[in-house]
Amino acid sequence: AFCRIGGCFMVLPGFSSFRVPVQIRLFVAVAVSMALLPILWDTIYPNVKGGGGEYVLLVGEEMLIGVTLGLVARFIVVSLQYAGTAMSMAIGFNSSPGGGIIENEPEGQLTSLITFSAIFILFLTDFHHMIIGSLVILYTVSGGSKAVNQTQKLQMVVIMGGMFVVFLVLLNYLPEGWTLTEALHLAGANNKMNVIDTSFDLNNRYTLFSGVLGSVFLFLAYFGTDQSQVQRYLTGSSITESRMGLLFNGLLKIPMQFFILLVGIMVFIFYQFHRAPIFFNENVVDHVYETDMAGQLRQIEAEYDALVSDRTQVQSIFKDALEQNNDGLKASSTQQLQTFYAQENDLREQTKSLIKAVDASIETNDRDYVFLHFFLHHLPKGLVGLLLAVIFSAAMSSSSAELNSLSSTTTVDMYKRLIRPQATDKHYLYMSKAFTFFWGIVAVGFAFFASLAENLIQFVNIVGSLFYGTILGIFMAAFYVKRITAWPVFLGTILSEATILILFFKSDISFLWLNPIGCFLVIGFSLILQPMFKRVPV
Repeated sequence: AFCRIGGCFMVLPGFSSFRVPVQIRLFVAVAVSMALLPILWDTIYPNVKGGGGEYVLLVGEEMLIGVTLGLVARFIVVSLQYAGTAMSMAIGFNSSPGGGIIENEPEGQLTSLITFSAIFILFLTDFHHMIIGSLVILYTVSGGSKAVNQTQKLQMVVIMGGMFVVFLVLLNYLPEGWTLTEALHLAGANNKMNVIDTSFDLNNRYTLFSGVLGSVFLFLAYFGTDQSQVQRYLTGSSITESRMGLLFNGLLKIPMQFFILLVGIMVFIFYQFHRAPIFFNENVVDHVYETDMAGQLRQIEAEYDALVSDRTQVQSIFKDALEQNNDGLKASSTQQLQTFYAQENDLREQTKSLIKAVDASIETNDRDYVFLHFFLHHLPKGLVGLLLAVIFSAAMSSSSAELNSLSSTTTVDMYKRLIRPQATDKHYLYMSKAFTFFWGIVAVGFAFFASLAENLIQFVNIVGSLFYGTILGIFMAAFYVKRITAWPVFLGTILSEATILILFFKSDISFLWLNPIGCFLVIGFSLILQPMFKRVPV
């Protein structure tokens, strides 16, 4: 794995610059290799065991693939260097050459300007993410579902191991005298421990009723109809093994999600005892300080620092109230903490308004930068690479599974059924790899246009809820309402999906309720339309 990734990063523009130390390039390549190694396991390991000439050939092939990927971007930059040199000669702008942007050779000023602009645009448009996406696509194409399943197992170990290490580090960062229970009480005083909301409000996203009723349909669709999940069951050696996998998936998902959310709460607690930035995307803050708005931002930060100082004193009073079991003092200090929290949020909103005034195109949603800021600035240096591997593992694990499921669905349900129903298995295998590559390109392209959502996990569930209800309705109609035929279900699905999209964009109904609504609408519309179609006897 390292041969391919290391070769790519050694020639990739920006990363391969002589200004980037070789140790840094190796560090990044090793971190990405740790995330991608499980995907290559079943593909490379049998060849590695052979040893000898096969091993040497495999190393050479992997290095060649990685270097080829990196050279794609490098050729773009080299062509721009050539264009800059040609333009300089054509217009007579042959000034004294200066230091090069990528290499150590001297370059003309116009060439340096064009080269720097090219590298800036490559990073600005997330081209380095496209390179990593290309690695995932190639691995998924070569490995298939077996490699994806192996990926899921080993990457889960990396992800949960990394999260557990972060949790231990956060515990170690608790101030002297504070216990975990007291710290969680502090989070609760800031309304971060509201686990259950018993109100019945269709517009409230997270209540007991939306969780019990709406989420049941969401997870029925996800674990029962989603190809990315079903493909895992199909790899079981028996029905019993597939059922056990589904059962343990359900049993382990809740405690796993609880632990991940607990780590998030611990990060919040950490920033109650350590000064958090007024805006977690530091590059944006530095940009504001370079403008005329710098004075206003300094004033906001001064108010924020004073607020943090006062809050620290109230936190000590809150701790004393917990130790003394003084309900009155606890209630008053809780009220003060909530007031400070509201004032802090107000200052953060002022900062976001200031950022928008500087540049309206800047994204002011910095929630996804909170954890990044923590592990870049407060984790021991040796653990940063592990957390990078965790982040890459989480992203690539889901990407590889989705690419494989999209490929299977396209090959079996569309290509084999509608285009080439009589082809050989070998032909379908080649086409599935081609479709994997195609959907990988589509996914990478979609990522370029996807903006930051309010919350990434929530965003995934929202997008899924737009379609999962109708898909579940199709399956429910097929299994339990036998008298409904294909055409009524097809038309009912279209009407149901249109209704769901109208409800999502024109109402405030929580997205979790869209799942049962979509399911029942499909069955309801199908029953209404069924008398218009004559049932064909079997």
